[in-house]
Amino acid sequence: MPRGTLEVVLISAKGLDGKDFLANIDPYVILSYRSQEHKSTVAEGAGSNPQWNESFLFTISDSSCELNLKLMDKDNFSQDDFLGEATIPLDAVFHEGSHPETSYNVVKDQEYCGEIKVALSFTAERGGAHREHGAHEESYGGWNESARDF
Repeated sequence: MPRGTLEVVLISAKGLDGKDFLANIDPYVILSYRSQEHKSTVAEGAGSNPQWNESFLFTISDSSCELNLKLMDKDNFSQDDFLGEATIPLDAVFHEGSHPETSYNVVKDQEYCGEIKVALSFTAERGGAHREHGAHEESYGGWNESARDF
């Protein structure tokens, strides 16, 4: 079971299919891994080919092996529009440690509607059992010291 930190670099998207009346779409991305969620900045007026170049960190502590990217269009006077989503398998990243810039298909209603480019890197937790044991000792030691003051 992998344990560590997953860094996701959200680079750009292209060919997004958005239909804002009289304006370019203002895309953003909701990145989610299990219960953890991050939201990119809104690429205002970027239209179908936004650039983000933002990094996000996720704590990996289980065997879930997918990262979900949900592309949205920010609207000021109505609910944000769903543009599509991409699901990225993480097994190779956990095994190899990194994955270079790669484009993934964005899909809506089982149809292709653009691409999103991300880079991934995984840093495995080193000596996790030793660190947990050490943290437990420190916590316990702190309690012992404060208990002696009474």
